[in-house]
Amino acid sequence: MRPRLDPVFLTTPLAHRALHDVTDGRPENSRAAILAAMDHGYGIEIDVQLSADDLAMVFHDDALDRLAEGSGAVRAQSASSLAQTRLRGGTEGIPSLPDILALVAGHVPVLIEIKDQDGTMGDKIGPLEEATADALRDYDGPVAVMSFNPHSVARMAELCPNIPRGLVTSAYDPANWPLPKETCETLRAIPDYDRVGASFISHEAADLSRPRVAELKDAGANILCWTITSPEAEAQARKIAENVTFEQYLAAHPG
Repeated sequence: MRPRLDPVFLTTPLAHRALHDVTDGRPENSRAAILAAMDHGYGIEIDVQLSADDLAMVFHDDALDRLAEGSGAVRAQSASSLAQTRLRGGTEGIPSLPDILALVAGHVPVLIEIKDQDGTMGDKIGPLEEATADALRDYDGPVAVMSFNPHSVARMAELCPNIPRGLVTSAYDPANWPLPKETCETLRAIPDYDRVGASFISHEAADLSRPRVAELKDAGANILCWTITSPEAEAQARKIAENVTFEQYLAAHPG
């Protein structure tokens, strides 16, 4: 089974980690950034990491240091402790996925990236996928899940077979990835698209001209892309991609 994206995912620009701007008190993946995205009518792309007590937390990095007033691994802290850990540049703590889904309440599309928990895009996954599925169980609104790790996407197919799923894909330049060269070469070819029952990819914008992207598009895949930072880059990306994940500017609403 290959559930398709709600069409709203193709017509509503997606704010990368929500509409964040720390100069205005809106850190990445924060409630403030999500409310701002909703106010502008944008969809929301968010990330999830796992707490020590197995709750999906809306946070990008696997460590607290860059984005929050704390240090160490996210997964070493309980959800309640993370909720009390203030995000840098804001006034709020780290939200859980159930918190954010309750806030959005189906008003705009939500694209959830499940961060790799294995460390090498391998099969040591499971608890974060299960926590994400639990949070989504009764959610009523346009939502989709994706991950760089194909094993994660395959697990979501088992847990949430009716929720659209996709692969986050890249040129996988080994100079930019803490992965073995062989792993980069394998993932670059996007070999798992059919195996995991994906219906879309979100591809690195600078690599959209890759023939494999065109091949998937011709076969019916929806093509999203990351991360666009200017209207000029958006215009170029939209020659191939059907929608953009953006930051650092206000994307235009097509049509």
